[in-house]
Amino acid sequence: MQKITPFLWFDNNAEEAVEFYTSVFSALGGSANGGKNSKGGNATFYEEQGAEVSGQPKGSVMTIPFQLYGQNFTALNGGPLFKFNPSVSFFVNCKTENEVQILWDKLSEGGKALMPLDTYHFSEKYGWIQDKFGVSWQLILSVGEIKQSIVPSMLFVGNVCGRAEEAMNFYTSIFNNSKVLASFRYGVNQSPDKEGTIAFADFILEGQIFAAMDSAHAHDFAFNEAISFMVNCESQKEVDYFWKKLSEGGAEVQCGWLKDKFGLSWQIVPTDLGKLLSSPDPEKSKRVMGVMLQMKKLIIADLQKAYDGN
Repeated sequence: MQKITPFLWFDNNAEEAVEFYTSVFSALGGSANGGKNSKGGNATFYEEQGAEVSGQPKGSVMTIPFQLYGQNFTALNGGPLFKFNPSVSFFVNCKTENEVQILWDKLSEGGKALMPLDTYHFSEKYGWIQDKFGVSWQLILSVGEIKQSIVPSMLFVGNVCGRAEEAMNFYTSIFNNSKVLASFRYGVNQSPDKEGTIAFADFILEGQIFAAMDSAHAHDFAFNEAISFMVNCESQKEVDYFWKKLSEGGAEVQCGWLKDKFGLSWQIVPTDLGKLLSSPDPEKSKRVMGVMLQMKKLIIADLQKAYDGN
């Protein structure tokens, strides 16, 4: 199982977004990334209590898991509370210029370019696009072996600018099978960016590749709950561990959500939660949701008791 899953908060158009993304990426079945699945999964639905708290219609779609190039994502219909911004984006490593161009053309529809598709000192073909839903993609022609096709990237701006290296060290100290792979730093005369801060770095958490960058330029955005990272936990011991470590210096929120000390959002979730919330018996799911809504850190035993009616 993929340990860390990007979780995307949509303004009641998750179904449309998942259909769009899976169609865009599956259309490249013959590309360098061919043979990797891009498809939607089974949705969960809002029960009475979840609908009441969220303001969503009872029985409407709550979450949809989906895959792009075989990597797992989850989409949520959460309403207009949080908006996507470029503080978290997704690198797409492409083996051919044609693949970059196709993705650019498709993801550009109704969106806007943040950096034009062009040749840069770091890549023969690269562009940064914000799609029609607001999600940001960095499309890049890669050289050499592609170890992971889609890489989540964190942009440290505003009051956390200059802390990308600290964040990478923090995250790699918490997760297993983790290390910093490579770091490229700003040099002199690259104002407003401070010499020695991170121009680009990549690192591994639980065998998954992530990227980080600092930017001292003026930006009108910061990390928010529109994109969080869901940590799938096999036991209460794991839930307790990740909750304690990642919330240190940050903030405990609700229903398994927390913000770390850099403002990035995480969800610490037992792997059985989906089953408990999608029982064929709606009364069971209703009870689980009612108990979960009263929690910050999730307690598996209490959720199971609610499911069993105890």
